[in-house]
Amino acid sequence: MEISNISMDYDRTTESNSLNTTPCQYETVRSFRAQLLPPLYSLVFVIGLVGNFLVVLVLLQHKRLKDITNIYVLNLAISDLLFLFTLPFWIHQYRKDNWVFGNVMCKLLSGLYYVGLYSEVFFIILLTIDRYLAIVHAVLALRVRTVTFGIITSVVSWVLAFLTSIPEFYFKFSVWYEGRNICVYFIISNSDIKWIQSQPLTLKILELVLPLVIMIVCYTGIIKILLRRPNERKSKAIRLIIVIMIIYLLFWTPFNLFLFISLFEGTFKNMNCEQSKQLFLAVQVSEVISYMHCCVNPVLYVFVGEKYREYLRELFHSSLSLSLSKWLPFFHTENQDRASSMSPSSGEQ
Repeated sequence: MEISNISMDYDRTTESNSLNTTPCQYETVRSFRAQLLPPLYSLVFVIGLVGNFLVVLVLLQHKRLKDITNIYVLNLAISDLLFLFTLPFWIHQYRKDNWVFGNVMCKLLSGLYYVGLYSEVFFIILLTIDRYLAIVHAVLALRVRTVTFGIITSVVSWVLAFLTSIPEFYFKFSVWYEGRNICVYFIISNSDIKWIQSQPLTLKILELVLPLVIMIVCYTGIIKILLRRPNERKSKAIRLIIVIMIIYLLFWTPFNLFLFISLFEGTFKNMNCEQSKQLFLAVQVSEVISYMHCCVNPVLYVFVGEKYREYLRELFHSSLSLSLSKWLPFFHTENQDRASSMSPSSGEQ
């Protein structure tokens, strides 16, 4: 097989740029990136892993899956964890400037990266629509917002995420280039180029445009309803809605904007080599910023709620009690009784 098109670098955000059309040398940029990105990726990985893992523990321990919202929140946390699972491998490739995990892992991790990314967006959309139905169309919500409907829409979202990520599973290969292994798109025929070229556009539509349009429509309707009968609790809800939209824009807009510009870099005749390198680095840094959204999701969708904060405190309390009971047996009975008195009644939703 011959390579008909290969990216200038193994980085996932700049793979659409061809080696033959990029005269700049990116060694200095890659060296700077190797120092900058691994610590940032590591920070995102640790914070995101802890936050989303706590979400899963809280929901499973308190059996809160009889509510459609919690089903979506659980799936959102799993999406973030799937996405975060791939980060240590990208951290290693940036540090070593080499892909050492082989062809199968190149395909698998590239695919899982996008499955986690797309499914996260889908479940954020579902949570937005769910909140809209619960507040604006309360009567309809009684019929629609069921556990069965939540499971069906969750399964559909995962299927769509896998289908959208097919190009990553199919076209990604580990190849030897310029004395190092790189994980890149390996295009066998020119007809396959259309698949690759459509990926960045699909990414921008699913990451930014579609969620933003749905958020604007749904949250506008929600705010109108809440403003009709204002009170302190509804004011907090409105502030939370505004915060959710602003945070989503802050995290995702820079990355999509720089990525969009990079796609048409070849059409900018006045762009010199230094500007091209700056754009390349801007895409890298803004991508890390977008990753931070998976660290914020647990805070926005779970731990801002009073019930979830109580469940989290109880989770830490029971874990601490269990640890102490191993060394101090008299703690066991006392803390068990206290935990049982704090647990919610069986009739609580």
